[in-house]
Amino acid sequence: MRDLCRTRGDMVEDRMRARHRLSKFLLRHGQVWRAGKAWTLAHERWLVTQHFTEPALQTTYDHYRAVLASRDAQLEAIQADLAIWQDRAPFAEQVARLAAYRGVTRLGALHLAAEVGDWRRFARASAFMGFCGLVPSEYSSGQTTHRGHITKAGNVHLRTQLVESAWAYQHRPSVGARLASRQQGLDPQVVARAWAAQLRLCGRFRRLAARKPSTNIVAAAIARELAGFLWAEMTA
Repeated sequence: MRDLCRTRGDMVEDRMRARHRLSKFLLRHGQVWRAGKAWTLAHERWLVTQHFTEPALQTTYDHYRAVLASRDAQLEAIQADLAIWQDRAPFAEQVARLAAYRGVTRLGALHLAAEVGDWRRFARASAFMGFCGLVPSEYSSGQTTHRGHITKAGNVHLRTQLVESAWAYQHRPSVGARLASRQQGLDPQVVARAWAAQLRLCGRFRRLAARKPSTNIVAAAIARELAGFLWAEMTA
């Protein structure tokens, strides 16, 4: 299961590279999307309307589009294969509890559960954070201690998933339809812990974003705290 989840992560990266190549090609030839967020339905409709008078450029564009369509289809196929394991032993119970937390989809929860296995092998939350490579690096000399960027020395698959989930906390605390559906039928204590985590992390994201020059740094900090909340949930 771990290998299947990692394959899905590789395919996400492949699709991202295909998207970047297509975007850079259009940019080089002066065709720029300016009507909002990219890779939405509106953006897809715009891509369909893009044409080039030079045959070689049109052929190149068609190839880039075909590669991206192939990556999308591959990703959808492997996600469908993974979905059937979300409600099966030994992952079902872990997936349900992890997915109660904002930003952690059921697919993301399966990825976390498959990578970690036994959460109790980490004696403390800080040990799990270190395993994910989300703790700050430290440089010490005499009585001086300097903390730098995160180590990135741990499990890259866990770190990527946690950082991806952390971005959900940039918005105000709320329970939308998707999160509510994931929390339906769970132990009220699990839901309460997830809400407490959301209040903490949303506020933390807002305060850090006001002070830090890069939101990527903020997302990493929130991912570290989210790792602590998830460890506490799975070892409660």
